[in-house]
Amino acid sequence: MDKLLDEIESYWSTRTEGYSEVNEKELNGMQKRAWLETLERGFFGKRSGKNEDSENNSVEKKVFEEEFSEKQHTDKYKDHLRILDIGTGPGFFPMILAEAGYHVTAIDYTPGMLEKAAENAAKFIGEKSRNIEFKRMDAQALEFEDESFDVIISRNLTWNLPHPEMAYKEWLRVLKKGGKLLNFDANWYGYLYDDKKREAYENDRKNVEKGSLDDHYLCTDIDRMEKIALQVPLSETKRPGWDVKVLEALGAAQIQVNEDIWQQVWSEEEKLNYGSTPMFMVEAVK
Repeated sequence: MDKLLDEIESYWSTRTEGYSEVNEKELNGMQKRAWLETLERGFFGKRSGKNEDSENNSVEKKVFEEEFSEKQHTDKYKDHLRILDIGTGPGFFPMILAEAGYHVTAIDYTPGMLEKAAENAAKFIGEKSRNIEFKRMDAQALEFEDESFDVIISRNLTWNLPHPEMAYKEWLRVLKKGGKLLNFDANWYGYLYDDKKREAYENDRKNVEKGSLDDHYLCTDIDRMEKIALQVPLSETKRPGWDVKVLEALGAAQIQVNEDIWQQVWSEEEKLNYGSTPMFMVEAVK
């Protein structure tokens, strides 16, 4: 495991600048507000299942806004909420949360990512960056005490772990009873194992080219990433079904999936880039 984890760290060390540019584009686009609303709804609002229609979603959003309006203007709710962002990368989640008044502990295994995240926080949110504590840590072996956090969030990390089941076990360990887990991920690199997915992936590349947009895959070391993807277990695993089964086995409660979350938080450019690999959200309570 250590050898593969070292290779994963080495790869992401080469991606700090490129990934940071992606985050900066998110901060300047519609994603910033969309992600903040999605996270806050997960923290405080009623939860959205995967089969709700647009009318129900609209009703839920109104209910959430009514329920959260008082909390939103009361600092004590934000001051008392302990949030852990796992696999923070260049720091997108902690930046938008800290700017909104929350306090966040953000971890990553790649030192270069943490350095870039701290730099970005100082650059983009100024004094509010003091609301963030960055730490280097393995998502599969957390160094926190049991039941330390009210909320755990993560994005695009689980698929890239050598032992994702171990990670989920650790995340639930450090989550307080009644706390929320919000994990956003996708079936990344599933096209390496499925011809139909490969065809859909290639079609995404054509659509991006037709739209004269940046190709988010081709601007990376795709060969190296594919070699890593072939070694981690989740690239060939059907998700989020796998996540639900693992969380159930670990004793998590109120597990719910939203397979349409990408429609709320992705820009049009992202939808074209990743159309064949839509992002899902797995939500659970300890």
